[in-house]
Amino acid sequence: MGRQTTAKSQSRRLRSTRSAEPAVGPAGNTNAAAKKTAAKPSAKSPNTATAKNTATAKNTATAKASSSKTTAGSKRTGPKMATAAAKEAKPKKNVGTSSARNGKQTTSVRSAKTSHPRNHPRAGAVRAMLSSVRREFDRVSAYPLTTYYLVLVSVLALTSLGLVMVLSASSITSYDGGEGSSFAYFNKQAGFVAVGIVLMVTATFFPLRWWEKLAWPAMGLGILMQALVFLPGLGKSTKGNANWIQFGGIQLQPSEFLKIALAVWLGCVLAKKAGKMTTFGHAMIPVVPGIAVAVGLIVAGNDLGTALILMVMALVCLFIGFFPWKYFLLLFGFLAAMTTFFVFSSQNRLQRITASLTGHADQTASDITGQAWQSNHGLFSLASGGWLGVGLGASREKWSWLPEAHNDFIFAIIGEELGLLGSLIVIVLFATLAYGLVRVIMRSKSRFVQIATAGLFAWMIGQGAVNIFVVTGMLPVIGVPLPFVSYGGSSIIACLLAIGVVLSFARTEDGAAAAIKAHKDRVRSSFAVLARKRK
Repeated sequence: MGRQTTAKSQSRRLRSTRSAEPAVGPAGNTNAAAKKTAAKPSAKSPNTATAKNTATAKNTATAKASSSKTTAGSKRTGPKMATAAAKEAKPKKNVGTSSARNGKQTTSVRSAKTSHPRNHPRAGAVRAMLSSVRREFDRVSAYPLTTYYLVLVSVLALTSLGLVMVLSASSITSYDGGEGSSFAYFNKQAGFVAVGIVLMVTATFFPLRWWEKLAWPAMGLGILMQALVFLPGLGKSTKGNANWIQFGGIQLQPSEFLKIALAVWLGCVLAKKAGKMTTFGHAMIPVVPGIAVAVGLIVAGNDLGTALILMVMALVCLFIGFFPWKYFLLLFGFLAAMTTFFVFSSQNRLQRITASLTGHADQTASDITGQAWQSNHGLFSLASGGWLGVGLGASREKWSWLPEAHNDFIFAIIGEELGLLGSLIVIVLFATLAYGLVRVIMRSKSRFVQIATAGLFAWMIGQGAVNIFVVTGMLPVIGVPLPFVSYGGSSIIACLLAIGVVLSFARTEDGAAAAIKAHKDRVRSSFAVLARKRK
C-alpha cells in the first residue's frame, strides 16, 4: 500500500508538472507575456496602476506555484523564470516611468528657462543695436564717395547758414549806413557765394596733374597780387591794414587766395622732395624762401592775424611732408621769434592782449573804441542767447552795439539769436568738415594730395577755431573771419575755391570714379523714365 501510494503521488506530481509547463513556458515567453500584460492596460484602461499591480501579482503567484511544484522535476527552469519575472516586472516599468517623467520635467524646465524674460536682457538688445550701427557705419565709411559728400554737404550747410546770419546781422548796419536797404550786404554776399560755387564746381573736375602743374604759377600770381597792395592808387588800406587792392568798383583781398596757392605749392614741392631733404640746401630751398616771402608781405601790410594763419599752414604742411626735425624746429623757432617781435612792437596789439586779460575794467559807455568793448559785447551777446536764443532777427547787439557783427563777430550773433543749440550746430558742421578733410588725407595714396589738404585743413579749421575762441574771450581780438559764414567777398570765394580743390582730390580715391559713373547711369535712367511718363 505504501508503495502504491508513493507511485500514485509521483504520477500526480508528474501530471501537475506537465500541465503547468505550457502556462509558464520558457523565460523569453514569460518576459513577452509580462510586457504585453503591462502594456495593454496602459493603452486601453485609464486605471493603469491597478492593472499593473494585478498583472504583477498574478505573475508572482504563478512563479511561486511553479517553483514549489517543480522543486524536484524542474530545478533549472523554475528559479530562472522566477528571477527573470521579478526583474522584468518592477525595475523595467519603474525605469520606463521615471525616464518618461524625467523627460517631461526636463522639457518643462528648458522651456521655462528659454521663455523667461530675464534670459533676454536689454543689454543684449543694446549690443545688437550697437553692432548693427557699427556695421552700417563701416559700410558707409567704406563707400568711395563718402568723403566727397561729407565735405560738400558740410560746406553747403555752413554757407547757407552764413547767408541767413549775414542778412540778420547786417540788416541794421546796412540800412543805417546809407545803403537805404536792409538787404544790401546780403545781396552782395549772395553774389559772392554764386561766384564761389561756380569756381568750386569748376575746380572739382580738374584732374590731379593739373593742380601739380598750376602750383608754381599760382604761387607766383599770389605773391604778385599781394605785392600790389603797396602800389599807390591800386592798394587800399582799411582800419590800419593794407591788404586790399581795388579795380574800379571791385575790391579784393589777395591774402585769401595766397592761402590756396601756398598749400598747393608746398604740397607739390614737398612731394617731389620726399626722401631728398637730407642736406640743409635741399631742405630749405625753395621751401623756406617761399614761406618767408608770403608771410613777410602780409606782415608788411600790418595784418598779423592772417600772417599767423599762413604760418600755421606752412608748419602743418612741413610736418605732414616729413620735413627733417632739426630744420623744422629751427623754422618754428624763427617764426615764433618773429611773431613775438611784431606783437611787442605794436601798442595796439599789446592793448588787445591786456584787454583780453583784464576785461571791461575802466570801460565807459561812451568809449565805443575801447579795446575791450568789442570782446565784452560779444560775450554779452552770447550770454543773452541762452539755450535756444532770442529768435532769428531779434538780436539786440546788432543795433550798433557790437562792431563787425556781420563779419568777424558773426558767431556772437548766432549765439544770441539761435542760442547754444545754434552755436553747437555750427561747431558740429565744422567738425564734420574737419573729419572729411582728414579722410582725404588718410585715404589718399598721393603725397601731394596729403600735404596740400593738410594745409587747407589748417587754414579753414584753424581759422574757424581762432574766430570762435576770439568771440568767446579765450583769445585776444584777431581780425580773422569765420570761414563760409562771415561777410566778405574774398573770404567766401577763396574758401569755396579751396573746397573745389579738396573735392577734386576726393574724386581720386580708389573706387570713386566707378561710383561716380554708376551715379550718372542711375540719374540718366531716372530722367529716361520721367520722359516716358510725360509722353
